[in-house]
Amino acid sequence: MKKLMKKLGITTLLLIAPCFLASCLSGAEGAVERPNIVLIMADDMGYGDSSVYDGWIKTPQMERMAREGLVFTDFHSSGVVCSPTRAGLVTGRYQQRAGVPGVINADPKTADHHRGLQRLEVTFAEQLGAAGYQVGMFGKWHLGYDPKFNPM
Repeated sequence: MKKLMKKLGITTLLLIAPCFLASCLSGAEGAVERPNIVLIMADDMGYGDSSVYDGWIKTPQMERMAREGLVFTDFHSSGVVCSPTRAGLVTGRYQQRAGVPGVINADPKTADHHRGLQRLEVTFAEQLGAAGYQVGMFGKWHLGYDPKFNPM
């Protein structure tokens, strides 16, 4: 399993792990036990900033997972700035295909302010919700300022 996780990478793992685990784990009465999933996206944090990789940000739970054998050594993002990266992460698609090729600007006088993640895009949170998970989003959305682009 460790070799498989290294080959797949973190984004693919985040998208398939819930499905895999939900289908494989069952309780005594056949009920599906779902693992808790917490996804944290941090702007401007490189993998080398975490204490797991000798960085200055203390991440004790990540250190514990690393000691137990879960270490990711190959990282990829669909974008280099916040909005496109978020669009790629939540949809699993290239950010351009999700309608967010660049940063969505806070200034309403710019054309980029009036863009956002289209309602027809399916997010992995919606997929998890359909599978019986309780889902939520806290913090910076940055995928559209107009209410029609909001996550609700």
